[in-house]
Amino acid sequence: MNPLNPHIRTSFPYETTHEDLWIPLPDGTRLYARVWRPLTDEPVPALLEYLPFRLTDRTATRDWQRHPWYAGHGYASVRVDIRGHGNSEGMPTDEYAQIELADGVDVVDWLAAQPWCSGSVGMFGISWGGSNSLQIAARAPESLKAIVTVCSTDDRYDNDVHYMGGSVLAVDTHAWAATMLAFVARPPDPAHVGRVMWRDMWVKRLKAVDPYVHTWLAHQTRDAYWRHGSIREDYGAIRAAVLAVGGWHDPYRDTVLRLVENLPPDRVRGLIGPWCHEYPDRGLPPGPAIGFLQETLRWWEHWLKPPGSLPDPSTGSGTGPSTGLGTDSRTDPGTGPSVMPEPLLRSYVMDAHAPATTYATLPGRWVGDAAWPSPSVTPISYPLQGAPVLVRSPQHTGVDAGRFSPFGNDADLPPNQREEDARSACFEFEAPEETWILGRPRLRLRLTSHSPLGQVIARVCDVAPDGASTLVTRGALNLSARHGRDQAVSWKPGSTEEVVFDLTGIGYAFPPGHRIRLSVSSAYWPWIWPQPGSEAGFTLDPNGSSLELPVRARESDPSIAFEEPEQSEPLGVASPTTFDEPRPERVVVRDVAKGEWRLEVDPHHGGTRVYPDGLECTEDAREMYTIQEVDPLSARARSDWSIRLHRPDLAWNATVETHSEITCDAEDFITSNELICKDGDEVVFHRTWERRFPRTAAVADAAPHWSPGGALG
Repeated sequence: MNPLNPHIRTSFPYETTHEDLWIPLPDGTRLYARVWRPLTDEPVPALLEYLPFRLTDRTATRDWQRHPWYAGHGYASVRVDIRGHGNSEGMPTDEYAQIELADGVDVVDWLAAQPWCSGSVGMFGISWGGSNSLQIAARAPESLKAIVTVCSTDDRYDNDVHYMGGSVLAVDTHAWAATMLAFVARPPDPAHVGRVMWRDMWVKRLKAVDPYVHTWLAHQTRDAYWRHGSIREDYGAIRAAVLAVGGWHDPYRDTVLRLVENLPPDRVRGLIGPWCHEYPDRGLPPGPAIGFLQETLRWWEHWLKPPGSLPDPSTGSGTGPSTGLGTDSRTDPGTGPSVMPEPLLRSYVMDAHAPATTYATLPGRWVGDAAWPSPSVTPISYPLQGAPVLVRSPQHTGVDAGRFSPFGNDADLPPNQREEDARSACFEFEAPEETWILGRPRLRLRLTSHSPLGQVIARVCDVAPDGASTLVTRGALNLSARHGRDQAVSWKPGSTEEVVFDLTGIGYAFPPGHRIRLSVSSAYWPWIWPQPGSEAGFTLDPNGSSLELPVRARESDPSIAFEEPEQSEPLGVASPTTFDEPRPERVVVRDVAKGEWRLEVDPHHGGTRVYPDGLECTEDAREMYTIQEVDPLSARARSDWSIRLHRPDLAWNATVETHSEITCDAEDFITSNELICKDGDEVVFHRTWERRFPRTAAVADAAPHWSPGGALG
């Protein structure tokens, strides 16, 4: 271990080597790859991480924490850039396109055929890489035996960065599309593809670029576009073993709950901690971090090495040195003490905590459930009380929502919810004794809508005796999607219906003396793009309305424990200090005279980094979300990006600049995108896109499916 950082491991059972190489595809395209391998004459299993995010710079720091670690434990660990990204050949496409997944299958087959590979392949990744691991597993390549999917989605429409509850997810449909426009436009690196080839590759790529937001807004209900790649459409297609990992502060966590419920229990395990949208060993808040690499090593050892291939720790015999995991007593692949006796789902039930935008560590305890749904979880209904209430929230309700995908920054998490609660209709329930919840709360509301269109947003908060309100979980429903995310059904104004929807899963312990608060609003900007006419709100009748909480038995599992985080030595990337005053991460500005609210965001994507090979990379991004208190059509989202890639030794200086914006009127979303790319001072590409997209899920007469038989009053 490194004496200055005990989490960094400096010696491994195997010595390792690494090389960059090209992986040929059947159509002649070559993908750029970096391979770390143990120095051994024996073939070893291969592990694949497959991403569009540039292995030679953007993810290099993170890659060096884990790929050499796996190689040091006897695996060929491989990082590959998707076609059209980084230094890989080919043209960029939409996320999870058919060709991306087909290429992934070809890469798995190529790895399995290499002389240094045993023929068994595992795949892992976080976010994009976790999602395409699931999707490629659903294609069932024979050599893909197991995957580890982290912070990923099985539902591209309703549990990704595009839509939430049937509504456009303004904050990330916009921001992620703007980010990917800048990322896709980055050039290949001449140090890796050649000083002659890089510019020709770049220009060809740029001509193929189309902003992702165009496709996403063209599909506003769950149609065939979103069903592609959503493995919840057919869980049975997956043959590989799946270790699904998430965090209670990550928006994709429900995927873990669905996977452990729907995949065969002999081939799936779930793990949910208090983490954000990061690998659980990286130590980014909130913690506690765990020895995640060691945890995944147990998974790989079980599924990728046949019985008898594990070493005997007493003699060191076998195909490699001892791992310290004990002898292998498996009788068949996929059974035995090495990993599968763990509970089907291990999850962290967080203790109550004061509201804050970051936490170094969150207190709590681990619980284990042998089945999901768990017999230890009982749905308890809390009926709402009181007279009917008009819910007509100001349009800036949601400015204290926090970041959609927290990455461990200082301002990521939601602050005190008192102001948001004041803009909502609130219902409270006492917690006479400690109450643990684990799973997805369900909300049943009796609503009378005063407009054909609208949204309902619900938050569950923990209210301390001093009145501080901590957000526990939330959910949203586009009222036009109340009969299914695949259709848009307008509401007959003045009529009453019952709507039912789930909130996002959570593990939380309400202490005695605290109150459980349900807050219901008709707006949630900038998470939810407001509907035209939604300022009219709706009337909520507590009679017949209820909040159902998944109450878990108060039984922790002291046998669930993890090693301390462990990683390989860092790459050694420098971040030069500057005298510039750092921008705040999130600022809320109120123009009192105009009744306008503006959220300014610095997503902290990277700043300046200098890599050991001499590459200098500078990234800067700003986001702005504006809305007027009483006008849902005033919503406006804007992002500006600049990226500079510089190699002094090659006199190479390439820049990318983008400007992206979404506005709306009652009929259309209006998008504007501009891309400017330079080689030195020379502009090599400049294009603007101006598009309008009909609001097909938000037009009162778009789906005249009203049936009087569906009314409750």
